[in-house]
Amino acid sequence: MKKLLFVLSILLIGLLAACGNDEVIKIGATSTPHAEVLEKAKPILEEEGITIEIEEYSDYFLPNLDLDEGAIDANYFQHIPFFEGETTDPDKAYDIVNLGGIHIEPIGIYSKGITSVDDIPEGTEVIISRNDADHLRVLELFEAEGLIKVADDIEDPLTLTQDDIVENPLNLQFLFGEVNPEFLIEAYENEENTLVAINVNYAIEGGLNPLDDPLLLEGEESDYVNIIAARSEDKDNEDLKKIVEVLQSEEIQNFIIEKYEGAVVPVGGNN
Repeated sequence: MKKLLFVLSILLIGLLAACGNDEVIKIGATSTPHAEVLEKAKPILEEEGITIEIEEYSDYFLPNLDLDEGAIDANYFQHIPFFEGETTDPDKAYDIVNLGGIHIEPIGIYSKGITSVDDIPEGTEVIISRNDADHLRVLELFEAEGLIKVADDIEDPLTLTQDDIVENPLNLQFLFGEVNPEFLIEAYENEENTLVAINVNYAIEGGLNPLDDPLLLEGEESDYVNIIAARSEDKDNEDLKKIVEVLQSEEIQNFIIEKYEGAVVPVGGNN
């Protein structure tokens, strides 16, 4: 009997130890839509034996640093050009990899006081965030509308200036990098007769409708796909691969379509 109790005790200790060692994968994400999408995926992942903890961020400049330093295991907040800038910048050179694309967030141009493209006054200021990877993206949006012409020989899209605009009949004044992305809504509220380029996640958080409110809106063909990133050493991690697989699944992609009604566009793993 004592021997049986001893064996059972050992088994119980082993079971408790196994439960105590269940790995929790910590994923950094901005709140809308990234954290919301991850919350939807949580129960599906739990059925696969994967537990995730979502660490929410309000800016774009810490999640890759925290990932590189091991504070989180993956992140979901950035598009591919931003990721590429973070990994090639010699001052950062984060050793991280793209595990797969999940969705696109079309960027829009908003104004508190200007109600249509035809009514944009000459000399209007355009506020763009200090996220360098979005600068050319915004200029291309204005160019597609025929409002400006961007130089064909831009060497570095991360160091754009007003001089890279070769045709600008309205003399629009592009303010590059003066505002953090999370403060774009504040700039929109406070600057009545300016144009503000706002990422869809901040637009939604600020109570704007990303489909109806912008004067200009990026199309679904955008190259700015939001991805899951991880450290290079974890590129073959099976749990992280399963997380990407679930986020690219029909169930989660349909959730994105239904919840955001076109303001966030799923890519189904095609990028």
